[in-house]
Amino acid sequence: MYALVDCNSFFCSVEKVFHPGLKYKPVCVLSSNDGCIVALTPEAKALGIHRGEPIFKVRDIVKQHNVVIFSTNMYLYAAMSKRVTNILRKSFNYVENYSIDESFCCLDVYEKYYDLGDFMRKIAEKIRLYTDIPVSIGVAPTKTLAKMGSKFAKNYKGYRSVCLIDNEEKRRKALSIFDLGDVWGIGRNTLAKLNSLGVDNPLQLADKSESWVKHYFTAPMYHTWLELNGKPCIDTTEMLQNKSVTTSRSFGEMITTIDLLKASVATFASSCANKLRAQHSVAGKVTVYLLSNRFRNDLDQYSNAATKPLLVKTSDSIEITQAAIDALTDIFKPGIYYKKAGVILTDVTDASGIDLDLFDPIKNRQERYNLMTTIDSLNHRFGIKTVQLGVEDTQGESWLPKCEHRSGNYLTDMDEILTIKI
Repeated sequence: MYALVDCNSFFCSVEKVFHPGLKYKPVCVLSSNDGCIVALTPEAKALGIHRGEPIFKVRDIVKQHNVVIFSTNMYLYAAMSKRVTNILRKSFNYVENYSIDESFCCLDVYEKYYDLGDFMRKIAEKIRLYTDIPVSIGVAPTKTLAKMGSKFAKNYKGYRSVCLIDNEEKRRKALSIFDLGDVWGIGRNTLAKLNSLGVDNPLQLADKSESWVKHYFTAPMYHTWLELNGKPCIDTTEMLQNKSVTTSRSFGEMITTIDLLKASVATFASSCANKLRAQHSVAGKVTVYLLSNRFRNDLDQYSNAATKPLLVKTSDSIEITQAAIDALTDIFKPGIYYKKAGVILTDVTDASGIDLDLFDPIKNRQERYNLMTTIDSLNHRFGIKTVQLGVEDTQGESWLPKCEHRSGNYLTDMDEILTIKI
């Protein structure tokens, strides 16, 4: 059995932890550059606000109903996510972090000694008591069914935070009433194909024969079909290692100089390299792309991308950043007002099997690896970007995204620690 622990409206819930006066009030969290709504509370949804909407379209609703707005603060959310994860790791032998607000817990031993419903409700209460973050938990024999259960637990208060799909009757009932488009692994194109084949709900899909599924679909859909029938086969540890790593941002202001572009691209490249090291991977190619402001018809439009192969696959921030800057130099066009840039690392593989090259110009790779490890350790201890490459220069640059409504980094920055007036 598996449990999927899902934090409810996570970004908003974190903000409400540090602003207790917002309980039962509508709250929204905005995307990078304060452009679109990426998270909202049920109270905000009840006003007709939807996830993904540009904030300017709902300004009147926000003003009329005093909706509280926050800018995304990933440092704060990541720190709180770590606290939730630590509670789970102390409660279970095996925990997989699937995303910043979702974790899978293996219950193979616990189901023999505990009533899983009561046990998981105690876990939910423990998380609420220690962090004040509400969670919804789905318990089922497969991870796909567990995700379905967590959605039921979130939408129906009668489950008291935990929905168990632990027998055949419950499985078929859940499949019959669940939205096919919300099933884990079914995207827009797959949904359209299923509908065209006469499949309108998960139960109809689960009842199809194995030969039918293999005839019309590829392996991922076959795995989903198995999971819907209670047969676990999806290994999320493989999914967690991304086949590509991307960091991109829209700039707070349009920029025209190559020096500012270098600062932004270097920051994105370094972030990508850090993500590689976190998942114990290396990359073989570095791609940089640039975009002008497509909403400004009065300005010249331009977009381009360039890819630089790496002689030896690496996660070295210095090497990856240099390749990214070289790619940027190739595609930079003077006189353009740039609005967005990004760095993509591809040809990603596990770091344990790196093929060396006889003509590799870098002769001290072990020392460089030790340097990166030390930098990661210092940044983990003293805060992100405490140690960074000189070309990054992230202090007050105009290319940094807007975050006019950002709350403080209360858990990771001593200069922004929460203060209480007595």
